[in-house]
Amino acid sequence: MAKAAAKTASTAKKATAKTSVKAEVPSAAHAAAAPANAMDYNEHNKTYEMFIGMSKWGVVSCVALLLAMMVGFFFGGGLVGGTLVMVVLMAIAFFVL
Repeated sequence: MAKAAAKTASTAKKATAKTSVKAEVPSAAHAAAAPANAMDYNEHNKTYEMFIGMSKWGVVSCVALLLAMMVGFFFGGGLVGGTLVMVVLMAIAFFVL
């Protein structure tokens, strides 16, 4: 029983040794190449503003589409009424937001 446990433990150690990955330590050349503050804050702010803007307009257009479909299907507006509601809601959102 003890031999089987020892064999299992040694097999587990070998499997762990095979699958372990060494962490690479950056050399002095890598550290010297990068400035102390390498983050581009202007690019970060542009990306953030773009993400917020696209999220906002994505949500607004989904809500406008759902309301236009509701008018078109349930209130008898049809294709023309639903399209008109969509255009009006997007125009209102453009001026409000």
